[in-house]
Amino acid sequence: MQYDEVVTGRRSIRGFKPDPVSKDVIKDIIGLAIRAPSSLNTQPWNFYVVSGEPLDRIRKGNTERNLAGVPDSREFRSHGAYEGEHRERQIEIAKQLFAAMGIERHDKEARQNWVLRGFRQFDAPVSIVVTYDRSIHGGDIAPFDCGAVTNALVNAAWSRGLGCVINSQGIMQSPVVREHAGIPDDQVIMICVAMGYPDDSFPANAVVSRRKSVDEAAVFVGFDD
Repeated sequence: MQYDEVVTGRRSIRGFKPDPVSKDVIKDIIGLAIRAPSSLNTQPWNFYVVSGEPLDRIRKGNTERNLAGVPDSREFRSHGAYEGEHRERQIEIAKQLFAAMGIERHDKEARQNWVLRGFRQFDAPVSIVVTYDRSIHGGDIAPFDCGAVTNALVNAAWSRGLGCVINSQGIMQSPVVREHAGIPDDQVIMICVAMGYPDDSFPANAVVSRRKSVDEAAVFVGFDD
């Protein structure tokens, strides 16, 4: 694919084929992603690539603890509830997804099942947990750099025919993730990315979110009209 095709064609994938993804393909994708820029070339990121039984144990533990009411233990700072236009965009994409999946507003069971899919990392065959070194924890630069590499990761995957969804639900119970992904204490868990081959029959995969226009997003200063 050309770069423009990757960027404009990529979308979040929430339904995956059960087909395994080879280690060589994932190494190729990560090799592209780590060309992302980072502050002073610090490259703070690390990747814990989980599949098979360890991933199943993470799904199980994450789901059981969340359903039991165990408070989430995500290791990044939360912004709290969205408000204003941010909340409006959140609601808009939720409506698109629920409409695609045929989930009615009053159908609490279907809505709960959708939430559970997130806890299970959308049943993807691979989860990539992005971490950064605890030695530089406390500032905003390392999480910013991890955002850059995660964007590069999902675009690289798309260019290789794989789909992804960036998923903070999958790391809500960080002790479970640490245990089964073998993540040491010197790492901070930033986010996880569910990855696999898209299931084209899964309705939500066709959803494309509306994006702000350039005129809405950008302010030009010092340019001649």
